[in-house]
Amino acid sequence: MSQDLSSWTTAGLETCLDLYRIQPGIPAERAFEEISVLLGLVSHLTLEAELNGDQLALSAARYLSTFAKAVSDDIENGKMQTDAPG
Repeated sequence: MSQDLSSWTTAGLETCLDLYRIQPGIPAERAFEEISVLLGLVSHLTLEAELNGDQLALSAARYLSTFAKAVSDDIENGKMQTDAPG
């Protein structure tokens, strides 16, 4: 199994909310950066929701966390494709 992150790309298999699909071929490092941004926003929005009872912020956090999960899953799919014997 390759641990070289530079050889991993997104597979383009994951969807999010049945409307969005992760693009194939995005370098894993870039995808991880996007996950970090999304999770930072989720953290901020959940704090706002907790402190202010903001249901809209909570809904936004739920959507953004779904996007982050799809990107993460697609990196894993791409890694498995890279590691597959071929």
